Parts: sequence; C-alpha cells; structure tokens
Amino acid sequence: MASLFDPITLGAIEAPNRILMAPLTRARATRDHVPTPVMAEYYSQRAGAGLIISEATGMSRQGLGWPFAPGLWTDEQTEAWKPITAAVHDAGGRIVSQLWHMGRIVHPSFLGGGQPVSASATTAPGQAHTYDGKQDYAEARPLRADEIPGLLDDYARAARNAMLAGFDGVQIHAANGYLIDQFLRDGTNLRDDAYGGSPDNRTRLLDEIARTVVREVGGDRTSVRLSPNGDSQGTNDSHPENVFPLAAQKLADAGIAFLELREPGPDGTFGQTDVPKLSPLIRKAFSGPLILNSDYGKEDGQAALDSGIADAITYGRPFISNPDLPCRFAENIPLAEGDYQTWYSQGREGYVDYPFAAATAAAAG
Repeated sequence: MASLFDPITLGAIEAPNRILMAPLTRARATRDHVPTPVMAEYYSQRAGAGLIISEATGMSRQGLGWPFAPGLWTDEQTEAWKPITAAVHDAGGRIVSQLWHMGRIVHPSFLGGGQPVSASATTAPGQAHTYDGKQDYAEARPLRADEIPGLLDDYARAARNAMLAGFDGVQIHAANGYLIDQFLRDGTNLRDDAYGGSPDNRTRLLDEIARTVVREVGGDRTSVRLSPNGDSQGTNDSHPENVFPLAAQKLADAGIAFLELREPGPDGTFGQTDVPKLSPLIRKAFSGPLILNSDYGKEDGQAALDSGIADAITYGRPFISNPDLPCRFAENIPLAEGDYQTWYSQGREGYVDYPFAAATAAAAG
C-alpha cells in the first residue's frame, strides 16, 4: 500500500508525496485580477506539497466574480503569474492552475451590469461577495449553443496562458456549483437541446472543455475537479450516480492526467450532505490517479489510500496555517490553527506570516 509520503506520477508531473495542496481562494490579487508579488511568497512557502493546485483563477472576464481573485485571460495577468510559478519551482515545488468559470455565481457588478450565464435561467441562493459588500445573486441567462465555441476558445486561451506563465499544467474547475457543475446537474440544467436532458447531454460541455484543454496543453498536463455528492451553492442533481461516473468515464476517454473529487460528508466543515460519496463508483469508471478532498486529516487520508479508492489527498485549510504541512504530518507535529478573519483580506497578515514548525521550535528553545 502507498503512504501519503510516497511519490506519485500525475501525468507529466512527478510529485514527491501524496499530500497535495487544494485550491484555496485567498483574494490577494488586484481589482483588475492581476496577481501580486506577495503571492509568490505564499505559494513558495508551500512548495513542500506534492503538488500545488492554485487558487481558482478566472479564465475569462465573463467567468470571474470574486473580489481580488486572480485571472489568466490577459497578457498582464499572465506575466504577473511568472514570478509566482518561478518561486515555486525555485523552492522545489510543482504548481498547476485551476481554471474557473463561476457561471450564475458571478454578480452583474463584475460584468458592467450584464447578466451572468448558466445552463438555464436560474438564480443562485444567498448573496454574492462583491466590492460593495454582499448583494443578492441575479437571475442568469441560458448560455446559447452558438456561444459555446467562444467559451471553448476562452478555455483554450487560458490554458495556453497558464503554460506561458510557467505552470506545470491546468485543472478544470467543474465542481462546487460553478458553470460546468450547473450544466452537469438536473437541478440547474433545464435545457432541452444537446446540452440538457439526459446525463449524456449534461456531461457534453465538460467533455468538450476537457478535450479542448487536452488539445491545447496535453492530457498529461490536464486535470479536473468534480463535486459529485450533494448540494453545492444550490446546484444539485436528483440522481448523481447516473451523471458523475459517466462524466469520469468521458474524462478518462479524453486522456486527462488525474481527477480530483471534493466529497463532503454529513459533518462537513464547509458543506454538509447525507448523499453518499460516489468515489467508489467513480473509481471503477476512471482508471487514472484519483484524488480525494474534504476534511481529511493525516490518519483518514492514509486510510483512504489504504482502501484503494484514493491515490492522493488534497488538503485545503490545513495548508493555510501550516505551510509545512507534509513535514508536520511526517514528524507528528501538531497543526497550527488558522484565522478565518484573514482568509480573504488583502494584506500579508494571515497569508505569509504563519510560521514553519522548525521556526516555532527554535523560538521556543
């Protein structure tokens, strides 16, 4: 059986351990969604992860609706990512860019007052984070079939920019109630065209996006994140067991390097559901490396590897306050607690000032 500390091959990436860093929105870019220098320090501090999956990164102006989140659709954004990826590589790490289209979760204030797009004319529950505080979500308009080629072009451009910026690959964000997830699930996909109705049709957009990105950067540098069980931001499905194994099979056929699943349980810290985890079914449909996420610690992460379902684990919040998480796991060092108040603030505090265990021990000694 593999351990969390064993290396793993993820397509073109040779990861030295199976303790991967999950994507974590941290809101340290500019209002124009340009990465900032402090982000190089943050990511390089965490280069001990087997692989860093970057924070969700807007792949187009239409797709990004989070204050101070970074983008990857302009030359300026692409250039600003270069010192960040270089810093990670100089520290011995590996990093891929997670490409993000938020769909109906984008507030009109990010679109010059325009309507967000989704699979269908639906409205997300709750309120959006905007530069003017919390605001109610607006009803989305259905993405027209004749707009999909342009969407695919946007994904291709962002994937190309990621490689120009020095990333080791890309991850397509198809989870958590964002655009692709809105197409996958029958609670938000009410279409009656080739992209709606049957599970085969609802997985069509994901398949087309995956194949577009694979053609651009290679299957060995392409991965996908799904969240197959339970409600996510009002996005849900009546029979997810019919949708997500099929999606996984299509992704396997497209030749992606690995698949990541975010699967909260009934006691999930951020998101709770009684819908059973679908990773056992997806494991049968996807033969490549399968990576699990959501509230794992060291022991249950290792147990997931021992079960044969998971090949690696992505850790999110523990990496915020423990930049040296793999070292702490290896040496059984207690984890430091994070400060929620600084998760999305724009300063260094709560971002690059969490100490490494070695520094804490030296100060105490």
